[in-house]
Amino acid sequence: MRVIAAFLVNTAINFIIGLFVAKFLGPDQFGRFALALAIGMVLQTLTLEWIRLSTVRFYSDKSRMQQPELRATLDAAFGIISIIVTAAFIAYLLSGVDVSLSPSLVGLAVAAAIANGLFDYHTAVVRARFLDRLYGQLIVTKNIMALVLTVGGAFVSGSALMALTGACLSMAGSVLIAHKALSDSMSPLRIAQRPLAAQFARYSLPIVAANVLYLMIPLVNRSLVTSFFGFAETGQFSLAYDIGTRLIAAIGSALDVLLFQLAVRAETEHGSARAKEQVAQNMAVVFAILAPAAAGLWLVLPSVEHLIVPEQFRGPFGVYLTLMLPGLFCFGLMNFAINAVFQIEKKTLPLIAAAVAACIANPIFVWLLPRGADASSLAIAQAAAFAVALAVLAFFATVSGARWPRAYDIGLTIAGVALMTLALLPLRAMPPGVVTLLAQCLGGALIFGTVVAVFDIAGLRRIALETLQKLRRRGI
Repeated sequence: MRVIAAFLVNTAINFIIGLFVAKFLGPDQFGRFALALAIGMVLQTLTLEWIRLSTVRFYSDKSRMQQPELRATLDAAFGIISIIVTAAFIAYLLSGVDVSLSPSLVGLAVAAAIANGLFDYHTAVVRARFLDRLYGQLIVTKNIMALVLTVGGAFVSGSALMALTGACLSMAGSVLIAHKALSDSMSPLRIAQRPLAAQFARYSLPIVAANVLYLMIPLVNRSLVTSFFGFAETGQFSLAYDIGTRLIAAIGSALDVLLFQLAVRAETEHGSARAKEQVAQNMAVVFAILAPAAAGLWLVLPSVEHLIVPEQFRGPFGVYLTLMLPGLFCFGLMNFAINAVFQIEKKTLPLIAAAVAACIANPIFVWLLPRGADASSLAIAQAAAFAVALAVLAFFATVSGARWPRAYDIGLTIAGVALMTLALLPLRAMPPGVVTLLAQCLGGALIFGTVVAVFDIAGLRRIALETLQKLRRRGI
């Protein structure tokens, strides 16, 4: 539970940092900042994400003791890939190829990919070993540095370059500060093994390929927004997508931090059948939390926009996020519920098929939907593409013999969300502000929480009671 709490705190602070950076940079510079970060995210996923995925799936305290070469292989792979990426950037500079971003922004996109990859890899290491205290220290250090360097750089300079530099320094700096605690003398680089790296690659590369394809959709759409409407509109489009993605991913990732490790542990201790049961239970939990969260976000959107979104982004923010939200919900279900079906079986190729379907669907929807005065058609196309991917992935999971959550849990979740939405819909028309937001949040929690408490949807009532008992035993 400490890991989940730390993860949620990290996400909340990242959310605040993103809003402050947008406010201090303004739409034009924030558009450049967001586009460079998006490029960095694609590059990180393409080159380094497989190392993090392999850490989560294969590394643990047990493997650390019995297979020290596993950690050594992961460390060596990260170092080699980082050197290759840096060399490729130098080659790009020498080539003189011209892109829409300046060489400085491209360089910082590369630096962000490596720095964020370094941070994600080491947090995966401590999560896999359930080192809750060290995980919390990494999160706190990174966020303090980000507030000072990223937000401070944006405030002082108003430049995307300075903000990106601060982001890179905060991510890499937090790992360097904790280097002694993160290093493992049992796993020197000399015992790294190529066959292990090949095993990791076979497991991870289909997931990586799918994630890259998914990332390319919003990246291409942002580029289209820039081409059609300019960097300022790209900033508007990007802030809505970034905030929506962070909120949905925050909830899903916080659950995934614990739930997927439970499935891995179930497989290790009890076998494949028990792991499939755990994955089905995990899907029910994810759906029961993501669905009311997505509906709740739409209900409170006017007040959220009024209270925390920078003034120069208001209006387009609400329009774009409303259009993107169904797709973000679908994306959350894929990543944090259904993907585990294939990950636990180590048969991850269907993930690519779903991603390819989304990449095919996106340009078709972009072409079919009439283009208006803003990027609304691109937001709709993006959401529709993610919905197509969810349908394809669910089909492959069914064909592969996946265990699904009980219809009881899914049906009651839908009924609870519908009841909550109908009850709170009149409040959405009220003047936006703190009072309205509090009324909506408290009302939503009360209504859906009551449904969960009465019917024990996805076992959440039992989980809540067990957690309270543990806290009481600890005197909290």
